Amino acid sequence: MAQRIVIENCAIATVDADDTEHAFGHVVIAGNRIESLGAGKAPEGLENVVRRIDATGHLVTPGLVNTHHHFYQWITRGLATDHNLFNWLVALYPIWARIDERMTYAAAQGSLAMMARGGVTTTMDHHYVFPQGSGDLSGSIIRAAREMGVRFTLARGSMDRSEKDGGLPPDFAVETLEGALAATEATVDEHHDASFGAMTQIAVAPCSPFSVSTELLRKGAELARRKGVRLHTHGSETVEEEQFCKELFGLGPTDYFESTGWLGEDVWMAHCVHMNDSDIAAFARTKTGVAHCPSSNARLAAGIARVPDMLAAGIPVGLGVDGTASNESGELHTELRNALLINRLGGHREAALNARQALRLGTYGGAQVLGRAREIGSLEPGKLADLVLWKLDTLAHSSIPDPVTALVFGAAAPVTASFVGGRQIVEDGRLSHVDEEAIARSTRDEARRLARIAAQG
Repeated sequence: MAQRIVIENCAIATVDADDTEHAFGHVVIAGNRIESLGAGKAPEGLENVVRRIDATGHLVTPGLVNTHHHFYQWITRGLATDHNLFNWLVALYPIWARIDERMTYAAAQGSLAMMARGGVTTTMDHHYVFPQGSGDLSGSIIRAAREMGVRFTLARGSMDRSEKDGGLPPDFAVETLEGALAATEATVDEHHDASFGAMTQIAVAPCSPFSVSTELLRKGAELARRKGVRLHTHGSETVEEEQFCKELFGLGPTDYFESTGWLGEDVWMAHCVHMNDSDIAAFARTKTGVAHCPSSNARLAAGIARVPDMLAAGIPVGLGVDGTASNESGELHTELRNALLINRLGGHREAALNARQALRLGTYGGAQVLGRAREIGSLEPGKLADLVLWKLDTLAHSSIPDPVTALVFGAAAPVTASFVGGRQIVEDGRLSHVDEEAIARSTRDEARRLARIAAQG
């Protein structure tokens, strides 16, 4: 018989199809799944209860789902702070091209730790920089996620269009077409788990239209569909990208992606800031997903994505931190607030998003985008026990009567407990299974080592 954990005396936002909420309720975890939940106290007579949590003053929500990130950037934070995307990439690619396995592992630890402390239970990493002789970068990232205890998708990226081909990355920082495809397939074969409740999955993820060849996009899509895994890339992030695509391919980004097989319900793209009505209709028709990264879009002055229009069209939309060289906080729970506020600066104004829509983006929307809505993203019996207890009875939130409004509009709420598959990974705002101070030291040391190596040229 599965061991049970009972959480009670809490407010609950299930984020199910009906947005069911309980002002005073309970959740019962059995093994790695949610067994039951509802209003009031937990049922009497439950057997094999190993722990009871009095969650008075807390809101329980599904764990947050991060749909776009670049972990390695943790060790290049705070650089090129006044650049647009293309100039930022030109400034940082020569540094990123010097990363190695030790750096990547430390950076992944830092990125994962910051997110996990803030309620993220499922995340992904779009890693596309594989300098020659740098070691097993994919393996180091997967190892860090496994140690942190979060659910994880590695979007195995690639680049084969360097400076000599009209791209942005240095020549020594890219792979060959054949090498990228072979390494991606090997990563899928070694690490992808398609089972219910999987902790590690792999996606095929050529970087962007301006850093990969058309052939890599086409063959990458064929590889992903042959292997039954998802596809991820950057799309329509800036006006410069749109101009690049039109000059090089004679098409806007969305039409170019569709011509290479890169629209579909197994695809999600990061940013999608510069989307016209036709682009939105194409994403809706094909059920292509979007990772909305409001802080990064603002940091790089990319613009305001048309999230309300995407949602109205039925496009799956989740939230993304993006790399911490363009979102130095590295947190996803602050993106709930930023998504709401930034979208209200657009044409829909105060009707753009509300608190519950923002929470849905960060939970169920993210699960849809990663293809895992059957398992995570809402609190429902039978789903995986990935959930977070947010403390809302302190000075920062106690005078806001509605807990979801407090979580989204208020200051960043403390996480008292976070569970992944019924296993606690955060307790009283601290990581349960890793040493935060040791991670802080190693990320500082690796950032300094990278800076020294990059300065040597």
